[in-house]
Amino acid sequence: MTAGDMKLVVVGAGGRMGQTLIRTIHAIAGARLFAAVERPGSPFVGKDAGELAGLGPIGVEVTDRPLEAFVEAEGVLDFTAPAATVEFAGLAAQARIVHVIGTTGCSADDDAKIAAAARHARIVKSGNMSLGVNLLSVMAEQAARALDAADWDIEILEMHHRHKVDAPSGTALLLGEAAARGRGIALADHSVRVRDGHTGARAPGTIGFATLRGGSVVGEHSVLLAGEGELVTLSHSAGDRAIFARGAVKAALWARDRKPGLYSMLDVLGLN
Repeated sequence: MTAGDMKLVVVGAGGRMGQTLIRTIHAIAGARLFAAVERPGSPFVGKDAGELAGLGPIGVEVTDRPLEAFVEAEGVLDFTAPAATVEFAGLAAQARIVHVIGTTGCSADDDAKIAAAARHARIVKSGNMSLGVNLLSVMAEQAARALDAADWDIEILEMHHRHKVDAPSGTALLLGEAAARGRGIALADHSVRVRDGHTGARAPGTIGFATLRGGSVVGEHSVLLAGEGELVTLSHSAGDRAIFARGAVKAALWARDRKPGLYSMLDVLGLN
């Protein structure tokens, strides 16, 4: 730890991703855990954040007062829930700090509030923080652009653990948006989320989603491009939540000296 380390706050510190973020910050040069936040009434409040994450005591006590933590910090890492993320975005804007958002399942209204907060905060928001997935999204966009919609159908398949609450996953939607950009269409007008019963033939130019849930799967995603007599599959498998945590810390360090605004992992990785 050095005086120049970026002071980071982890919200949702007691959750699986929160604990992973704490361990990751502890291991990455240039960053240090400044504060850990949990909701009021959480049994983790008052506990040592290092002990929660299996590191042993590190002298950072979990608090339920996020603004007090934010105003003295430089960035917040947030993999919580949409309502909490919108609240944290507002507080990050007040504190004029970096807000890295890995939360998925945000509504259009949530996204509008986050974008408004980005007038004062430096927000990096992505459906997936891993380098591999963001590279996959670039490949999906290029493939969708290269392969004619009249002859090639696009399907996105994803699987996650049994505890995931939103579907399709944020990563699946990120990949769908990339494919839609490649096709020059709006995903909202061309996505097919459910098939059941007598659906008729597949509508040309649509992008389909299939969602699987079960076990402890961290994340599996495939973009399938199906043509006459051939199938192209682009896929990514996540075996450890640490890949998302490392990406989030990388995003915070990247955004530290940026102007206020809303950024994505493609900006962080120089892929935009």
